[in-house]
Amino acid sequence: MRSITVSRAHDLPIGKLSFLSGVNIETIRYYERIKMLPAPPRAANGRRVYDPSHLRILGFIRRSRELGFSLDEIRALIRLGCPDKATCREVREIAAHHLEEIRAKLDDLQRLERVLAKTVAQCTGKTAPDCPVLDILDVRRPERAL
Repeated sequence: MRSITVSRAHDLPIGKLSFLSGVNIETIRYYERIKMLPAPPRAANGRRVYDPSHLRILGFIRRSRELGFSLDEIRALIRLGCPDKATCREVREIAAHHLEEIRAKLDDLQRLERVLAKTVAQCTGKTAPDCPVLDILDVRRPERAL
């Protein structure tokens, strides 16, 4: 008796899933390996077949990454049942923590910008021995007397 595989309209090969989600094929496989994306069933020919739920999860992961969430944070959100079942309170806690990290990074970047701007402003553009930018970049460079 021959087995007949009926292809469902929502079955997606990995290439189509990649195209629709905007996520690279190797990244999709990586998400499967680290258990962020459920392993898809295999067709009779052994190929993975994805469905709209995989597409939705990949979209969720992709957008979360665009917003700077770490893989651990995204994994926590997915564990909560996102995007379908998590309570707003649980998601808010994760997002609030992420927001704190972003604000800390912004503070660091602003501090860095001030130091670099001050250093660049001191740079005369003349010879290397008198370069304040090199002074802050090269830890082995002898300090100049101010």
